[in-house]
Amino acid sequence: MSPAPVVDAHLVVDRGAFRLDLPLRIDAGEVVALLGPNGAGKTTALRALAGLQPLSAGHLALAGQPVDRPDRNLWTPAERRPIGVVFQDHLLFPHLSALDNVAFGPRRHGADRRTARRRAAGWLDRVGLGDRARSRPRQLSGGQAQRVALARALAVDPVLLLLDEPLAALDARTRLDTRAELHRHLGDHPGATLLVTHDPLDALVLADRLVIVEDGRVVQDGDAADITARPRTDYVARLVGLNLYRGTADGRTVRVGDRLTLTVADPLHGDAFVAFPPSAVALHPSRPDGSPRNAWAAVIAGLQRHGDNLRVQLDGPITVAADVTPAAAAHLDLVPGRSVWAAVKAAETRAYPA
Repeated sequence: MSPAPVVDAHLVVDRGAFRLDLPLRIDAGEVVALLGPNGAGKTTALRALAGLQPLSAGHLALAGQPVDRPDRNLWTPAERRPIGVVFQDHLLFPHLSALDNVAFGPRRHGADRRTARRRAAGWLDRVGLGDRARSRPRQLSGGQAQRVALARALAVDPVLLLLDEPLAALDARTRLDTRAELHRHLGDHPGATLLVTHDPLDALVLADRLVIVEDGRVVQDGDAADITARPRTDYVARLVGLNLYRGTADGRTVRVGDRLTLTVADPLHGDAFVAFPPSAVALHPSRPDGSPRNAWAAVIAGLQRHGDNLRVQLDGPITVAADVTPAAAAHLDLVPGRSVWAAVKAAETRAYPA
C-alpha cells in the first residue's frame, strides 16, 4: 500500500456566486504547483489550507490529522496548523533583524529565545545568509528577503509549505538565481509543498506535478510532460504555447469548426483535440505548391515580438498563432489586414481524445 498523503483535502468554499471545489492530495516530499487564470480560485485554496478561510464543505487533513471538517464542526485556526507560508511580498517584520524574523516561528511554537535564535541562525546559514543575521529587511535585496522568508517558513518544520507567488516581486536576473536556489531547498524539504503561481516556468522548474484550476475546478492534473503534451483548455494551451482546437475525428482527419478539416498524424475517432505549436505554422503569400491538405486562407489580425521571432495572430476558419522570423515577416510584408495562406504539416500536429 502507498503511504497516506501529507495533504488529503477536498476544498469546498462558497464565496457569493463563486464556488471553489478542489480535490487535492500531496505526498511527502512532493511539490505541487497550482496554476490558473485570475479568479480561478488559487488564492481561495491557499487561504483555506492556511486556516484563513474556513471550508463550506469537504475536508482537510494534514499528516493524517483533520484540521477542517465542517460536517463535524471542526476547524483549526491558522496558528495551530503545521504550516509554513512564504508570501509574494515576503511580509517580513520591518522592526526585526533577519535572525529574529526567522526565530519568530519557533518562538511562537514554544521554543525559548536561545533555542529559537540558534535554530534561526542555522536556517540563515542554510540559505546562505548567515552574514546578514543582524540586517533589517530594508537592508536586504529582494532575493535576500525572499530567502529570509523561506527560512522563516521552514524553521517551524512545517508539514505543509505554502508558496504564494514567491518569485513574482523579483527582477528577472534575481528571479533566475533565486528560482535555482529555491529548487534546491524544496528538494530537501521532507513535507509537502504547494506552489501558487501564474508563471509556467516557475511551475515547470519547481514542481513535480501541476494542478490547473479554472472557475474553481480542476481542469488538468499531471506532470509537466503530460500537461504540455496534451492541454485540454485554451488557458492551458496558451500556458504551454500551443494552438489548441476541439473537433470530431474520423481516422486521420479532424473536423474543427464549420469550414476546416485538418489531417493529423494520429488516427482517432470521436471527440478530439488537435494541438500544434506556433512554430509549425508556415505562412505563404498564396496557396502553397503541392496542395498540402492542411492549408487555409487567413487574415493577419496582429503582430508582436515573441523572443527572437514575431508572433502573428491570424483570423480565418480558425484563430491561430504563427511564429515567423523578422526576415520572413519582411519578405512577406506582413501587416495587419493582409491576406495570407497558412499551412501545417500533419506530422507537426498532435491529436488525442477530448
